Amino acid sequence: MDLFSRSWTALRTAVADIPDEDFERPSGCTGWLVRDLVCHLVIDAQDVLITLVTPAETEPTVDAVTYWDVAETPPTGEDPLDALIPRLAAAYGEPRLLKFHLDDVGSAAGRAAELADHAARVSTRGEVLTVGDYLSAYVLEWTLHHLDLIAHLPSAPEPPTETLAAARASLEKIAGTPFPASFSDKDALLIGTGRRTPTDAEKAALRDFTAKLPLILG
Repeated sequence: MDLFSRSWTALRTAVADIPDEDFERPSGCTGWLVRDLVCHLVIDAQDVLITLVTPAETEPTVDAVTYWDVAETPPTGEDPLDALIPRLAAAYGEPRLLKFHLDDVGSAAGRAAELADHAARVSTRGEVLTVGDYLSAYVLEWTLHHLDLIAHLPSAPEPPTETLAAARASLEKIAGTPFPASFSDKDALLIGTGRRTPTDAEKAALRDFTAKLPLILG
């Protein structure tokens, strides 16, 4: 819960501090501007709220690691929902309205997470998992999207050190293989998910792990 709160608070704070003109810069998500990514975060926050009030009585079918599907190809932005996001973001008109909506819904999602019983089971995406596992999975989500948010904003603050480490650990569990110790947590996440191409030296350090990359999470 502490890592969920830290990662989500850091991400929302980073959004709040972005100058309006930077909302038109590209993000680290293919085909999305910063404003589009922020709009996606609003929907993510809504998903958290919905999931936390969708109880399940059956046994868990996934945990924080198996919650993630690994796709064979990266998103192109042409998926119907992905393509809808830029239109929704543009409809806000002004960055301050997007910031307000994210702060409003995002704060509610954060409070709901704090109040939730972490041993309780919830249902989402046709699966059942504990609240604790669901929130743990979102530490990876928030951290990756924080990196996406600041991909072309060099002066923006990075995710907290402890959430970068936790996200790396989660990605290594998904991959079933640890990243080289020489990789920083940030580089492991960027290279591991295809957000950055590894250098020749990094490819050499990865060795056979390279064949598993990138890990496209969905």
